[in-house]
Amino acid sequence: MYDLTGFGSDHELPAPSDRFLDRELSWLAFNERVLELAADQEVPLLERLNFLAIFASNLDEFFMVRVAGLKRRINAGLAVPSITGAQPRAVLRSLGRHAHTLMKRHAELLALDIGPKLRAEGIYRVSMADLTPEEHERAAAVFHSQVFPVLTPLAVDPAHPFPYISGLSLNLGVLLRHPTSGNELFARVKVPPSLPRFINVSGTADTRQPSAEYPARFLALEDLIGAHLGDLFTGMEVLDRSVFRVTRNEDVEVEEDDAENLLKALEKELLRRKFGPAVRLEITEDMNPRIRELLKRELGIDEEEIYELPTPLDMRGFSAVTDLSRDDLHFPKAVPAMNRYLSATESSDQVDVFAAMSERDILLHHPYDSFSTSVQAFLEQAAADPKVLTIKQTLYRTSGDSPIIDALIEAAQDGKQVLAVVEIKARFDEEANITWARKLERAGVHVVYGIVGLKTHAKLCLVVRQESSGLVRYCHVGTGNYHPKTARAYEDFGLLTRDPEVGQDLTRLFNQLSGYAPHSNYSRLLVAPTRVREGLLELIREQTARAEVGEPARIRMKMNSIVDEAIIDALYLASRAGVKVQLFVRGICAIRPGIEGLSENIEVRSVLGRYLEHSRVFVFGEGADRIAYIGSADLMHRNLDRRVEALVRITDPSHIAEVDSLFDLAFDPGTSAFALGGNGIWTRSTRDAEGQPLLDYQTELVRRHARKGRVAER
Repeated sequence: MYDLTGFGSDHELPAPSDRFLDRELSWLAFNERVLELAADQEVPLLERLNFLAIFASNLDEFFMVRVAGLKRRINAGLAVPSITGAQPRAVLRSLGRHAHTLMKRHAELLALDIGPKLRAEGIYRVSMADLTPEEHERAAAVFHSQVFPVLTPLAVDPAHPFPYISGLSLNLGVLLRHPTSGNELFARVKVPPSLPRFINVSGTADTRQPSAEYPARFLALEDLIGAHLGDLFTGMEVLDRSVFRVTRNEDVEVEEDDAENLLKALEKELLRRKFGPAVRLEITEDMNPRIRELLKRELGIDEEEIYELPTPLDMRGFSAVTDLSRDDLHFPKAVPAMNRYLSATESSDQVDVFAAMSERDILLHHPYDSFSTSVQAFLEQAAADPKVLTIKQTLYRTSGDSPIIDALIEAAQDGKQVLAVVEIKARFDEEANITWARKLERAGVHVVYGIVGLKTHAKLCLVVRQESSGLVRYCHVGTGNYHPKTARAYEDFGLLTRDPEVGQDLTRLFNQLSGYAPHSNYSRLLVAPTRVREGLLELIREQTARAEVGEPARIRMKMNSIVDEAIIDALYLASRAGVKVQLFVRGICAIRPGIEGLSENIEVRSVLGRYLEHSRVFVFGEGADRIAYIGSADLMHRNLDRRVEALVRITDPSHIAEVDSLFDLAFDPGTSAFALGGNGIWTRSTRDAEGQPLLDYQTELVRRHARKGRVAER
């Protein structure tokens, strides 16, 4: 139990089922909001198709992690209840029903709404039966030159056991008859993931800019393979074929305390993950009953885990279509701007980042502020600067051709001392991070994997530079990964500073990550797992005390998810005391706002759009007394108890005003947003009482930043 001392005398709160929303159902509610954007007729058409693809990808992860986790607990006999007190079996049944509903709606949106509108724009998804003779020739040429050589049909008979079906792969189940014996056999053909999912067979001169006059006609790869099964099974009679897809438990658990070598232990666990139990089987509505029963039996799938859907399965593959160059069917282009304090001259895009940081702390807001001309430039200049002695960096996720990795390697090869804290347990990026860790080690970088038992999720960079006045520490603390590609699509904050207190804090934290310093104290940082929850509770307690004596009190928090019971209950008690609480939550939210006697002073908003809201911001108080933090931690058990997270207090009044203004905009009645009710239902507002469109939050921020900076990227 957590300590609620200082929150007044009335600590009696309703039962968990009455004060918390279920975490898993809230996750599905987030994906339902994504689906609502796909259904929005005012969203550009190719962006709507992209939201269908995002929904599909999100739901895959939900099944691989959340549903798989529930099944694992049930199978292990662990009847651990959810945050609401519900047992895993009851939650799993509820999730299954809700997921079935969402997946059917997802398929119907494509078939009945988005698909017809795409055809009206000259963008078609066609079957083999729709092809003209010329298109048949093009498709056949693609099959024989690019597809056939990489196919591996796998038969099932006494000499060939049922093959392993990899998670998320798209497959054809084929029924065959031997012409001599008359025996019917089953075979599986995997659709190669290395090839484009959709092939443009139209042969138009410019397939990147289709129109009604020059249409683009996309044929699914599985349809092309299905039409040429005779080439794979020469001499056999093809009786039937069906498309299916399996989702497996792909969460990774490594017992670090027992592992002599974390890297080897993780590699072994990644191999095991490939053979995780199936948790979902997606099949087409026209699947042959015999194939259906065979898959059900061999995969060990229950009936309620089978999802019958219209074609196409796996809408993640629509990226080839959503990338079409039709500006009128996309969001208006928004080019990141150079931060005004990092803009050198009108004739040059180069800036001395160290000189700029010597003048002031610089608050960055990506993707509105360019990542490449700020954070990336900071690392690249540090690597090339002969005055720089040391670079220390955390890496949770980064891109395949990362300039961040290149800068660290260049610095090490130049003789600088470089430390990289690589989180090789970053979910679904484990293999990539192992590769980067080994590449960095070969270049002479000191690579460590953080603290045993904890993931290192903090976003930190420390550069030590020799100057005439002595050693100076330059720092970056962020809310997002050092990932140049996602920095164009993820909304995040970052602080560039040479403040001595922050420099001392980062020095101590990196010493803790690379060595032994478990009792470090910090000045401007709150560091998990020891101080983030406690620090935030203290700040909530201060606002509660102010409200109880009639002083103005306010709490504003922006995050991806809020599930932690201690934080939620403290916010309930703050609300009872009269504190105005505004929560800006992208994803999972277990708090019930607007409940009389409990949370009538709590509002929850969510914004989804062209960018993924990813920053974590915490503001306490009003006016000149405001205290503000930014950082990497969401308010979840894993972040507060099982990860190294860091929040940094921002002190510049203009920076505090900037992060606080996000809440002014998001909670303004004139801004379009989703609002959460106490019943767990999100309601979206898009128009005012007169029917006029409400302001789009992200579009407004694009406008504001374009006005402050200048174009940095083309």
